[in-house]
Amino acid sequence: MGQAPSSTAESTAREIDLRLTSPVIVAGRGESMDSGNHPAASDRDYTEDLPGECLAHVFQYLGAGDRKRCSLVCKRWLFVDGQNRHRLSLDARDEISSFLPSMFDRFDSVTKLALRCDRKSLSLSDEALVMISFRCSNLTRVKLRGCREITDLGMVEFAKNCGNLKKLSVGSCNFGAEGVNAMLENCKALEELSVKRLRGIHEAPELVCSSSSLRSVCLKELVNGQVFEPLVANTRTLKTLKIIRCLGDWDKVLKTIGEGDSSLSEIHLERLQVSDFGLSAVSKCSKVETLHIVKTPECSNYGLIDVAERCKLLRKLHIDGWRTNRIGDEGLMAVAKNCLNLQELVLIGVNATHMSLAAIASNCEKLERLALCGSGTIGDTEIACIAKKCGALRKFCIKGCAVSDLGIEALAVGCPNLVKLKVKKCKVVTGEIGEWLRERRRTLVVCMDGDGSEATVAPEGEVETVVGEPRVGQAGGAAEVGSGNGGGSRLAMIRSKFGFLGGRNLITCTFGRWSHNDNDNGTSST
Repeated sequence: MGQAPSSTAESTAREIDLRLTSPVIVAGRGESMDSGNHPAASDRDYTEDLPGECLAHVFQYLGAGDRKRCSLVCKRWLFVDGQNRHRLSLDARDEISSFLPSMFDRFDSVTKLALRCDRKSLSLSDEALVMISFRCSNLTRVKLRGCREITDLGMVEFAKNCGNLKKLSVGSCNFGAEGVNAMLENCKALEELSVKRLRGIHEAPELVCSSSSLRSVCLKELVNGQVFEPLVANTRTLKTLKIIRCLGDWDKVLKTIGEGDSSLSEIHLERLQVSDFGLSAVSKCSKVETLHIVKTPECSNYGLIDVAERCKLLRKLHIDGWRTNRIGDEGLMAVAKNCLNLQELVLIGVNATHMSLAAIASNCEKLERLALCGSGTIGDTEIACIAKKCGALRKFCIKGCAVSDLGIEALAVGCPNLVKLKVKKCKVVTGEIGEWLRERRRTLVVCMDGDGSEATVAPEGEVETVVGEPRVGQAGGAAEVGSGNGGGSRLAMIRSKFGFLGGRNLITCTFGRWSHNDNDNGTSST
């Protein structure tokens, strides 16, 4: 009605586009049907032109449910999915034992395997675990959670067939030191070991031996974790040691580590019975670059001074004083004097004052990330000092401190390299100062209590504010972005079509959260 007829070239292009997009594949040979249940003009499956590697690459962007549905389209897709699925997560109840042979006939290229069983169910047995080790001989990462029926004997046989294993994480299992030693002896490439709530070592007289390849050890919530002393003290390749919420006295273990030829560069101590004697032992590990002292109430300034005087390579220091007030200006002054390479400092519940913070700001010229939380002694004077002297500071977090608008105002002219400021739970700070600071420093991302917007920084330095924009790609939903021009609507359309790219902002660079979450992998299979 009133429209000019389309040209021949336009009609041909439209027909080609319809042939490429409209057929629905209903059989393995690409047979398609149109809306009238008659054969379409072309019964060709255009995905047959894609090499298996390209098809597998596309599958990697799909969620677990979508990938399962795609594997049911045809035999080729089923084969490609099975041959290229390298990560698998299973509900490790005993009922799936009979299905394991057929399951690993299909997924015979798995290298990362997670077996999880809930508390109320009976888990896989030793026989099932050994069978898995035979069918998946190329495993490099294994995670066991709640597999209470697996014993030391099962772990010994499993270790013999998994010589390529690089990462092992176990939690809430019943085997003990014998099973762990078998993994260390047979898995010569093992680099990371994480042990949480391992019940078999509660009364174990056997100690865990050292390793020739281990680089990272994480011990969590163990009753008799001291059996790992030979492992953490005699493994010369060990770089990272994390001991979290383990019972017993750990000063002796740390003393043994300090007396040896330690190569540790990262030590994380959280909720432990550790005193200044333990910190003095840690100070003998001169290669330490990252140290976390979190909620260890027996540690004081004396232990921190020893660490600061001997660990001169220290780059990251996290201290959670747990409001015990045993670490303060005296220890931080030693850090300012000796740790000149410090790049990240987090102080939680530490009552530091202007004296120590001024010394750190003046001497630690490489300091880029600073967090001050839960301190009643940090006020406007301390923030003004930091603003004046911390020229390299890029990220600054203030939470639960006695700071007012006057202290935040000092950041308008100080810290020239600052890119993100977070101010939370500071009762005297108002929202108006945040808006004022954004106007004065347009490249600075300011996050404050009550903000309903997320500030982003464009490459040209202009600030864009996105209000209430839903994220795309998580549930397959499309984001609606209000825009007065065609560019915004086109961007929304692109995001809605390409869900796996929707979570990424291709135009602006959004600064993510600074805080790091606990490293647990996802449970869905990909």
